[in-house]
Amino acid sequence: MIEEPYRWVEAIANRREYIEDQLRHGSPVVALDYADGLLLLTVSRETRKVFEVYDRVAFAALGHPADIERMRLVAIDLAHIEGFNRAVADVSLRRLVNFGMSPALKTAFEQVFSAPHIVKILLAELGDEPKQDSIVKLDYDGSFARSEIETREPFDVLAGTGDAQKAMLDYLVEHNGDEHRSLEDALKLAAKTWAVGMEMAEQSDSKEGEEPGKREIEPEKVLKEYLKARHVEAAVLERSRPPTRKFRLLDEKEIRGALKDL
Repeated sequence: MIEEPYRWVEAIANRREYIEDQLRHGSPVVALDYADGLLLLTVSRETRKVFEVYDRVAFAALGHPADIERMRLVAIDLAHIEGFNRAVADVSLRRLVNFGMSPALKTAFEQVFSAPHIVKILLAELGDEPKQDSIVKLDYDGSFARSEIETREPFDVLAGTGDAQKAMLDYLVEHNGDEHRSLEDALKLAAKTWAVGMEMAEQSDSKEGEEPGKREIEPEKVLKEYLKARHVEAAVLERSRPPTRKFRLLDEKEIRGALKDL
């Protein structure tokens, strides 16, 4: 009677440890505001990781490609069902996360005899005004955190480790600058923030006794090294575009032009 609940708790702890180890070196994600909307950026090898979910909602993730795709389809299905049953205006990030995506992840995580989703998700919703923008981070166990726009920090990050995530947020806070920044400036800041997170994740595997973050991180140098075998993937939600076409995937030429000086 007493042993069964204990075994379940132990299984959940082992499951959490396994997933976090799998996610440790996942490519970070940065969500950042700019003059005309929101930018989402990551660095990929081949598999795409930034997508449109619905007119004003974008999705980015790190983790296993199959699980990223599975949760992307869950988000799209939920959004279209909500839009069909209610109205397009009723499709909100809050409802998608609270009543659909979070319960799905929680159920998969707690069913210890089936495979969990090895994924962390960042979702962004564009409002009619900057103060109405919303960013939500959704974890593999269904827990989520919402960026409080009232704090006037309309940016957030996703990384494979807590240390990497903290380093990225600290870097963004320090270099946030003008909230009316151009898209080019936003791309530069987001790319350098990504580099900080990726380097921190690599330092977590450093030699015993060497604390992560003690070595100075040079974002431009780190980014140049990683881009030898990867490419920057970025998309925007633009307020100035038509209502049903807010999402735009940036092309390689636009990205290269912005990052040419890094």
